Amino acid sequence: MSEKKRIFISSVQKELELERAAVASLIATDPFLMQHCSPILFEKEPPAPHPASRPYLDMLRGCCTYVLLIGNEYGKPDGSFSAIHHEYRLARDLKLPTLIFLKGMTDEGRSVETLAFIEELKNAGHTYKRFHDREDLKPEMLRALLRTLTDEFGISATNTEIHESEHLIEAASSFEAAMLPDVSVDELDQELIEEFKDRIIGEVQEAWSAADALHARGLLMRCDSPAEFCASAAAFVLFGISPALRFPQCEILIDAYDDTRISGRPKGQLNVNAPLPRALEDILTFIDNHTFHPRRVVGLNNVRLDEYPRSAIREALLNAVAHRDYDDASRKVFVRLFSDRIEIASPGYPLKPLTLAKLRKGNYRPCSRNPLIAQALCTLDKMEQRGTGFARMRDAMLNHGLDMPIIDQQDGFFVVTLPGPAGNYDLLRPPIHAEVMITPAVEARLNERQKEMVKLLVSGEELTSRRCEGEFGITRDTATRDFALLVQLGIAKKEGRGRSVRYRLSPPPIVR
Repeated sequence: MSEKKRIFISSVQKELELERAAVASLIATDPFLMQHCSPILFEKEPPAPHPASRPYLDMLRGCCTYVLLIGNEYGKPDGSFSAIHHEYRLARDLKLPTLIFLKGMTDEGRSVETLAFIEELKNAGHTYKRFHDREDLKPEMLRALLRTLTDEFGISATNTEIHESEHLIEAASSFEAAMLPDVSVDELDQELIEEFKDRIIGEVQEAWSAADALHARGLLMRCDSPAEFCASAAAFVLFGISPALRFPQCEILIDAYDDTRISGRPKGQLNVNAPLPRALEDILTFIDNHTFHPRRVVGLNNVRLDEYPRSAIREALLNAVAHRDYDDASRKVFVRLFSDRIEIASPGYPLKPLTLAKLRKGNYRPCSRNPLIAQALCTLDKMEQRGTGFARMRDAMLNHGLDMPIIDQQDGFFVVTLPGPAGNYDLLRPPIHAEVMITPAVEARLNERQKEMVKLLVSGEELTSRRCEGEFGITRDTATRDFALLVQLGIAKKEGRGRSVRYRLSPPPIVR
C-alpha cells in the first residue's frame, strides 16, 4: 500500500477543538479512510527538533490536503494574520486541496476579521459547507474526503465501503465523546495514564505530560480554569478510579456456579468497579481462582494447565467492554462461569453491517461503537483494531483442545460462550512452549519465587514489577534482579520502557 495521505486539520485552536477531534477520530477509525489517510493536528504532533518561527506551517508543508474549520473567532494575530489565515495562504500557494467548513447557518456573531477572511475565501473561488455541530459535520466531512481522495489521488472507495462508512457514523455512540467539565486529569488513575503516555510518545516528546498524551488522543479537552484539562467520558471509563459511581453501567458483574445453570447459591461473586485495564485483570484473576488447573507431566516439567485459554477469555472480555453500548445505562456486562462453559454478555448487538455470520466466518472490517475506548485499549496493548479478535479467540480455543467459541445475541445482549472441558481434562493440551520449557540445569539456578514467575510466563502471562511486588511480597529492587536473571537465562524478554516495562516468555523456548 502507498504511503498514507496526511490530512492537516485546522481551526482556531480552542474554539473548535471538539470539532477538530471529531474529524481526526473519523479519519482514524473509519475502515476506508484509516487505510489511506492520517489526521494531522498541529498541537498533537511532537515538537520540532529545531526552533521555528511558525512551526505549524512547516507541518502543513508535509501534508497533501488542508481542512479548515471556521467558527466565530479569527484567532490571535501572528504577525499580520492569525495562524489559520497563514495556513490557508500557504495551502493556497502549495495548491493543496482545501476543504472549508463554517460552523453556524448564518454569519451572525462572527468577528469582523473572520468575516473578512471568509470574504477572501469567496473571492478566491472556494466553496464551503455549513454545519451545526460535530454530528452533522462528520457525514459531510466523510463525503468531502472521499471525493478528494478520488479526484486528487485516484483512490476510490467501493459502494460497499461508502455504505459501511456512512452507517458507522450513524451507529457510533456519542457517549464516549461527552465532556465532563467537573472531572480533571488529577482524578484519574495516575499510574495508568503514565503508562499510556509511555506507550504513545518517543524520546523527542519526553517533555509532554500524561495529560498532553491523553489530549493528543482526544481523551481530554482543554477547559477553563481552575483545571487546564477536563476528561471525556471515554477517559473516565478507561482511567477513572471508580467509573461506575458516575456511570453505573460500567460495573461488571461476575458469578461462578458449580452447575450448568444459574442457581440461587453461586460459589463466587464479584462486582468490578475499576478503570478498564485494571478491571480486566481483576476479572481474569477471579476466573483463574474459580476454574480448575490440572497438572500434566510434559517431558521433565510438571505443567499447570488452565481449564480455559487465558488469551481467549481476554479477547472475549475486551470485545465486551470495548464495543458495548454505553448509552444503555440500565445494563451491565455479565460474566458467568458454569461447570461446562463461560458466558460473557455485553449490552448491544453488533453494529451493522456486521452480522453474526460475518463474525463467525471472520469476514468483516473492523469497526467499533466506541472508537476512542477501543483505540486506547489498543495503545495499552490490550487489544488490536484489525478485526482479528474472534479469529484469535477461535484459534486459542482449538489449540487448547476445546471447541470453538459460540457467538449469539439474546435479549439485547451480545453473548460469547467459551465451551469448557466439562470435567474431561484429558482434552486439554499443554501450552506450545511446555514441551521444551527449561532443562533441569537451568531450573537449578532459580529460587522458588523465580520458578513461580517462570510458570506464569509459560502459561502466557505478562509480568510487571508492580505485579510481582504484590504477588510475592518483594521489593522493586528484588523484582528487578529476578527479571534480570530470567532475561540473562533467555527465559524472559523485556518489552517497553519506563513505567510500561513488562516481561513475556522469550521465544524460542529454552533448550539448554
